[in-house]
Amino acid sequence: MGYLISCGWNIEAHRFRLGRHDVDLVARRGAVVAFIEVKTRRSVVCGTALEAVSRPKQRSIAKAAELWRLRFGRPADLYRFDVVALSEAETGRFDIEHVADAWRLLREPQR
Repeated sequence: MGYLISCGWNIEAHRFRLGRHDVDLVARRGAVVAFIEVKTRRSVVCGTALEAVSRPKQRSIAKAAELWRLRFGRPADLYRFDVVALSEAETGRFDIEHVADAWRLLREPQR
């Protein structure tokens, strides 16, 4: 969270839940609200942090995000989904990669 705060984000919620669906962080900077999934990786053997956010996980995050938007959103807000990836460097420290607008929701075709 310190990284996001240092980048000018205000943390609106931490582990916001809707039943089994949750959003790790909800952050705001002006009218932009980011629903953020945080992933930590010690290696990329099992894939990158971004790859770990599967389509089912994206849909799950979106359900919790929609509830947050209905409860706390403002009319002029703009919403996006981000991933913050923490990867362990050889020094033992962690590198931070913030992937803004990491995915977009695709609407299911109407039948």
